[in-house]
Amino acid sequence: METKNEKVSIVICTYNEEKNVEYVIRKCHDFVIGAEVVVVDDGSTDDTQNIIINLKKEFEINYILIPENKGKSHAMVTGVEEANNEIILFFDADITGIKKEHFEQLLSPIAVDVPEADMVLGTPSETFIDYRVNPFRSLTGERAMFKKDLIPILEDIRDIRFGVETYINLYYQANGKRIKYLLLDGLTNPIKYKKKSAGDATIELLNESKEVAVTLINNYDLITKRVGNSINGQGSKFRESIKKIQDDINERINGFMNSND
Repeated sequence: METKNEKVSIVICTYNEEKNVEYVIRKCHDFVIGAEVVVVDDGSTDDTQNIIINLKKEFEINYILIPENKGKSHAMVTGVEEANNEIILFFDADITGIKKEHFEQLLSPIAVDVPEADMVLGTPSETFIDYRVNPFRSLTGERAMFKKDLIPILEDIRDIRFGVETYINLYYQANGKRIKYLLLDGLTNPIKYKKKSAGDATIELLNESKEVAVTLINNYDLITKRVGNSINGQGSKFRESIKKIQDDINERINGFMNSND
């Protein structure tokens, strides 16, 4: 199947990633010829803005600067709103080890004439948890989906910060969307403890976990009511999916706490 890159907008949300953002933008531009590159700068206070402005002199970038940091979900929604193409490929700004084949894996099931999935989730192979036993692979930032499927929930996810992937996953599962999971071999997702001090990393991870947990609590009844009647016999599976994610979050929080004992 031939991938239609001209259908794709790659959305890169960045906040103070001056050391790596140029690398990610260049790889996205070079490896997905014809795709739109959308960069959302979520109020960075480092040299990110100057780096992107200089890159714009070399090739076209749809650059959106948010004056003050609003959080991951706000940046993602802004990127979707500004994107001009029908397929959205989210790519994190701190990822390394990027290969052309990673984009082919993410896009080939969806950016074709007859898509085999509604959302593709790609988990970096180089994380602190083995992919085969990783309960958080569904929270990956590398994901491809149709813009039309995101439009109805943009206001729901705009201000939920790091709960955004959890909400999107629940929404897709509840509506019977086809989700494909992939391992992106060689792609590296840096550990926060290598980027920041132990104290700062711990606080950030716990805050992110809290935002995910709050998203689950706030949206369980909402999502159940919204889609319950249309699931047609799949209600028990939906509840099991939510219970599994809740267990995953509890395990994640406990793991972070135990690692700092």
